[in-house]
Amino acid sequence: MARGARLFLIGIVVLLLAITFVGLPYYAAPIGERVRSIWHPWLRPSGYVGQSAGVVAFLIFGFLWLYPLRKRYRWLAFTGAVGKWLDVHVATALLMPLLVGLHAGWRFEGLIGLGYAAILIVCASGIIGRYIYSRIPRSRNGVELDLGEVASERRALLTEIAAATELTPDAVETRLATRSTTPRDAGLLGIFAGFVRDDITRWRAVRRFQGGIRPLDRRSVKKVARLARREASLAQQARMLEATQRVFRFWHVAHRPVAVTALLAVLVHVAVVVALGATWFW
Repeated sequence: MARGARLFLIGIVVLLLAITFVGLPYYAAPIGERVRSIWHPWLRPSGYVGQSAGVVAFLIFGFLWLYPLRKRYRWLAFTGAVGKWLDVHVATALLMPLLVGLHAGWRFEGLIGLGYAAILIVCASGIIGRYIYSRIPRSRNGVELDLGEVASERRALLTEIAAATELTPDAVETRLATRSTTPRDAGLLGIFAGFVRDDITRWRAVRRFQGGIRPLDRRSVKKVARLARREASLAQQARMLEATQRVFRFWHVAHRPVAVTALLAVLVHVAVVVALGATWFW
């Protein structure tokens, strides 16, 4: 995601947290005291801030469903790479708990509580899915690579690192080599735990590699470190590719029904609110 987009999203999060902090006395008060508060016309679910947050949350929720369309239909490639779409999909989804919390006045009782729990589950599973997705080797446009393409990219990376550090490609590969203790036929939780161990091992290997190369200028060190992280990551991903794909398929089966259920709940909620006229904007 571009730097400007990240800053924009961070700004929105800060704004939502600031509103929550300012309105904390209202949100912490019993429902009987809220109606007498000067903040009630603004912060109640149908108030200016509360319902505005709900409208934005609804628009974002609709936007989130554009990602499956982009992934499914190749003719939408002109809208951007799948990987970029996924980054935006995950980042905007993280706004949902805050927006829905403001819309609900931070009261989650009965069906509202169940609906909010479903949103939290969808968001949490989305973060996990993004992590698993990053474990599958892909090209810059998001297309999944096969083992032959991974090997080709690794050779190119090793050659580039060797040229920058005056080492041989074999020496670079040896220094960046990592071992995995996770069997390929491990269970889902075992494979996921192996992902985390691999990340830690890769970080340590790259740090050792940086400390062992000849002195370079700052820009060259950053470039070599970036290339080394990519090479070590590709080596690990190729080793666990089949297991990763199995976990990712299982995640899809678990994530999609919850997301569809949340979508139906949101549509019913909006339809009821509009039918009853419980809005301030018409």
